[in-house]
Amino acid sequence: METRVKIRHILPAAAMAILASGAAQAQNQAAAQNYPSKQITVIVPFTSGGTTDVLARLVGAELSKSWGQPVIIENKPGAAANTGSAFVARSAPDGYTLLMGTVGTHAINPALYGAKMPFDHIKDFTPLSMVASVPNVLAVNAEWAERNKITDVKTLVGYLKANPGKVNCASSGAGTSIHLSCEMFKSKTKTEIVHVPYKGSAPAVTDLVAGNVELMFDNLPSSLGQIKAGKLKALAVTTAKPIAALPNVPTVAQSGGDLADFEAGSWFGLFVPAGTPAPIVAKLEQEVSRIVQQPQMREKILAQGAEPVGNKSADFAGYIKTETAKWAQVVKTSGARVD
Repeated sequence: METRVKIRHILPAAAMAILASGAAQAQNQAAAQNYPSKQITVIVPFTSGGTTDVLARLVGAELSKSWGQPVIIENKPGAAANTGSAFVARSAPDGYTLLMGTVGTHAINPALYGAKMPFDHIKDFTPLSMVASVPNVLAVNAEWAERNKITDVKTLVGYLKANPGKVNCASSGAGTSIHLSCEMFKSKTKTEIVHVPYKGSAPAVTDLVAGNVELMFDNLPSSLGQIKAGKLKALAVTTAKPIAALPNVPTVAQSGGDLADFEAGSWFGLFVPAGTPAPIVAKLEQEVSRIVQQPQMREKILAQGAEPVGNKSADFAGYIKTETAKWAQVVKTSGARVD
């Protein structure tokens, strides 16, 4: 008799749960059908003018054309991009607040900041699609290089060893791939370089051109114009092979020795807060992927020195886990830290 009473109580609860689940699915489907019905905001966790900002504006403009709704790019720099990223993590999971995340926000910072991270890069976000991958370039102030007869990686290393602690390496912020590329270089060459973090690539490159800092492992798109103008000298790229945008520039690894296995790069992709309805995630993923793979958009991205990707959400999520493990090892080996 007691068992029968329990069953009578359980069955209505189970039925209610099923009904609630069905209602939620129906609401999600309705939300996806009407999405987007208002302005979308893409948060860039760096200052304007850098690669993250440029790519966000390229994709945002096309999203606005596709859906007939305004797509606003909002820059929220600070704390090595953690400020803007945390803002999105806390935003309503409705598809109207997106993050243009990076290898820094979603692979490097977790290892650097540990328990101090203001968000969980896996649990608090749903990846949509990787927009582009980008090589980093070891660029130096052209006048400084000429004055000190620095013509390649080997002469740079020689100068660094003769002048420990007297050369500054700019970055777009602590924890970015730009910062970690420099830390890896320091570790492998056993040199002492002073890290100078900025709130984005644009102000860092400005100071590099002005000669206020001497070198930078920048994302290629934000330095390419100054390299072509002769204000910066590209000594090497951080990819495994030379790149089409700078065909006469060798890789760091080609300098040999302790740098023979040197490889580092950046990537940029769109995210929404965790809990965003699956139909909206799917709609965003499909549209971003379509936009990135359009011939005209591919040309624009390639012209920036980046490689267009436009993959699926599940593939992007898997890649992030691989990158997290990779950069955690780099952080551990290099001894990089944030103050």
